Amino acid sequence: KLNWTTATETNNSGFEILRFAQNDNEWNSIGFVPGFGTTTEPKSYSFTDKNVSTGIYKYRLKQIDFDGTFTYSNEIEVEVDFTPKEFVLYQNYPNPFNPKTVISYQLPVTGNVTLKVYDILGNEITKLVNERKSSGTYEVEFHSRDLIQQIPSGVYFYRLQAGSFTETKKMLMLK
Repeated sequence: KLNWTTATETNNSGFEILRFAQNDNEWNSIGFVPGFGTTTEPKSYSFTDKNVSTGIYKYRLKQIDFDGTFTYSNEIEVEVDFTPKEFVLYQNYPNPFNPKTVISYQLPVTGNVTLKVYDILGNEITKLVNERKSSGTYEVEFHSRDLIQQIPSGVYFYRLQAGSFTETKKMLMLK
């Protein structure tokens, strides 16, 4: 979220928001915020850049007057880091479910991951994930119709194992 203020404004049409990303070779326009024309009162502005991923970005404003003249603000540099900071196994959604649900989890480090579903007696029903995963946030769909043997309504458990992290959650299937 970019925030800025003006002390006064003269003939201000608005601000074009420009961004320079690590992989770009040029400034790109990502939005426009209208100005207040001419005013002697301080004004506050903000713009949220919703199209970013982990990386380093530079931003600047192009203040444009109604007659087309413009000036650039100083550049600011922002480091965005969406890398998870801890292991998390989220509650499935929807819960209860029929016939499918989504299980989400996040990993702060790269490692071998298994995500399995068990019945109430502890019998493995299916293995949803069994591979090496990079740090990040993941979603897996569990669809009961994809199973070789259909499962009845009832309580089931899903367990995430990643390195030394293990967590189990409960879910309910209703037919």
